[in-house]
Amino acid sequence: MSEGGEGNRGYGHKAFKRSKSHFADRITADGRDGWPVEARRYRLVVSRACPWASRALVARRLLGLEDALSLAVVDPIQDDRSWRFTLDPGGRDPVLGIRFLGEAYDRRETGYPGGVSVPAIVDVPSGALVTNDFQQITLDLATQWTDLHRPGAPDLYPAELRDEIDTVTAEVYEDVNNGVYRAGFATNQEEYEAACAGVFRRLELLARRLAGQRYLVGDTITEADIRLFTTLVRFDAVYHGHFKCNLWKLVENPVLWAYARDLYQTPGFGDTVDFDHIKRHYYQVHTGINPTGIVPLGPDTSGWLAPHHREELGGRPFGEGTAPGPVRDGEEVPPQGRA
Repeated sequence: MSEGGEGNRGYGHKAFKRSKSHFADRITADGRDGWPVEARRYRLVVSRACPWASRALVARRLLGLEDALSLAVVDPIQDDRSWRFTLDPGGRDPVLGIRFLGEAYDRRETGYPGGVSVPAIVDVPSGALVTNDFQQITLDLATQWTDLHRPGAPDLYPAELRDEIDTVTAEVYEDVNNGVYRAGFATNQEEYEAACAGVFRRLELLARRLAGQRYLVGDTITEADIRLFTTLVRFDAVYHGHFKCNLWKLVENPVLWAYARDLYQTPGFGDTVDFDHIKRHYYQVHTGINPTGIVPLGPDTSGWLAPHHREELGGRPFGEGTAPGPVRDGEEVPPQGRA
C-alpha cells in the first residue's frame, strides 16, 4: 500500500493509478526465481491499516505459517520516507535491524524510483526485499508453502475452483478493492461518480450472490473471501466517509453486513484487524484529502460481534481442515484496536 505521489500531500491532487508491483519475484517450492520456500528465512512486513497487507495477515494465520514466516508490523502513520518501524524498541525492526522498510528496497535495488509498499517479504540473511507483489503473495502462501502449513490448514485456492475464484477476485479487485481508492482519490466529479457508482454496483451484485450461499466460491473459505473481507471491514470506518463511498453503509446492507460479521468472527480474520491503525492511517496520512488530520470517533465497532446467522446457509469454513489456534504472543491486536 503506497498510493500517492509527492508525499502524503499528493493524495487526491493527481489522477489515481495503482502501479504494478515492481518486485514480482516469487518464493516457490522449487525456488525457480532463486527464492526457495524455507522456514524462518523470510520476514513478512505488513501494516494492519493496509487492506492489501491484511490479505497476507489472514492467509498466514489460516495456514498456520507463524513459525515459518516471521512478522513485522509497521507504524500506521507513514511519513514521506515510507513505512517506519517506530512501533519497535529503538525504532528498528528487531530482526532486520532497519528503521524504514525503504532500506530493504534499497538493498534490493539502489535508487528504486517507485513507492515503498506493503505487504513486502524480505530475505532475512541479506536484508533485501524479495517481493511486494500483493496479488501473488497470498496465492503462493496457499500453494507453494504447503510443506510448512499447519495440520488441518484449509485449502484457500482449490485447484478445481481456481478459474471461478480468479474471475470473482478480478471483478472484486477492479470495482471494490481498487474502486474505493479511485473514488477517494478522484480529482474531478465525473471521475469520482464513475468510480463510486462502480463500487456499489459490484457490491449489490455480490450481495445477490451471497444471499443464497455462505461464501463467495464453493462452500468453504477461499482466497476470494479474504480479498473481499479486507475491503468490507474498512468500509464504514474509512471508505464511507473519507473516500466518499456513501450511497449506503455496510451495516445497511443485511446480506453483506452478515457475511462480513461471519468472517470477522472466524478465527484468522477479525483477530488480525486493528480499527485504530486503520482509522489513524487513512485520516492522518492522506492529508491531501483530509488536511486537518482529524480522526473521527466513530463508527461504533461493537456490532461486529453480533450474531450473523450465516451458518444457516450451510458451508464448512475450513473444509476438511480445522480452525487456526490462538493468536501467538506478540501478535495480538491491542485492545484499543479491536471491535
